[in-house]
Amino acid sequence: MLAETPGTVVITGASTGIGEASALLLDKLGFCVFAGVRQEVDAEKLRRKASPRLTPIFLDVTDNDAIALAVETVTKASNGKLAGLVNNAGIAIPGPLELLPISEFEHQMRVNVTGQLAVTQAFLGLLRQGQGRIVNMGSICGKSAAPFLGAYNASKFALEAITEVMRLELRPWGISVSIIRPGTIATPIWDKSLTQADIDRDNLPEFAQNLYGQAMNTVRKQVGIMASKGIAADLVAQAVVHALTAKQPKTSYLVGQDAKIASLLKYLLPGQVYDRLVLASMGL
Repeated sequence: MLAETPGTVVITGASTGIGEASALLLDKLGFCVFAGVRQEVDAEKLRRKASPRLTPIFLDVTDNDAIALAVETVTKASNGKLAGLVNNAGIAIPGPLELLPISEFEHQMRVNVTGQLAVTQAFLGLLRQGQGRIVNMGSICGKSAAPFLGAYNASKFALEAITEVMRLELRPWGISVSIIRPGTIATPIWDKSLTQADIDRDNLPEFAQNLYGQAMNTVRKQVGIMASKGIAADLVAQAVVHALTAKQPKTSYLVGQDAKIASLLKYLLPGQVYDRLVLASMGL
């Protein structure tokens, strides 16, 4: 049951996967949805699937001008009030930290961390006026690290801290801040990551192939298997809706059995035992 009449919600990264599923579900529930995309083909796809309440907007979270234009557009259409912001845009850059170019690490953080904060800062005025809610799309990888996903893990660990601090700092204005921690989801983010992993592996110099080539192949296969068995993005969208509409939203949401099991084992097991379990799950 909705806590109040649906209002206006902004979602970043709504082209595919969790963002698209969340945008369409919120549209179905009667919200006015501004769905962030980066390509016209994705905007047109959303228009075909949704009602006129859903408006695609071009929003690159690393582009300050695009963010400012999005705020201007939403302000005009929402009477200066925003019911919710869903920070979903994200990428996953694979590779061993020893060999990962710093520029790639910085890009990972720019999209998954700095970009999310920049969007939130830009929309906080509207959120404060509407006593809205913020939902950040984290990951179980923000609580449990995995080999060869160090940059992605770091970005999600950072988002955990940002979410917690925001929740404390924004409480005086009644702005709730929640984080969603999905396990493995069947979304294009992993297809893109696996494709990039193949390219990176093939381009490794000989010494790096000797160090990490076999392990990278093993992990790549295991991640592919896990991704193929991932849960539907619609289940994560349901958690997003709860965080935006429940009278008492949770501070965090674990979605998927693998996320729940990993969280429990991380809490219960000694560190070295858990490390061995993670390595074994990756085939290492």
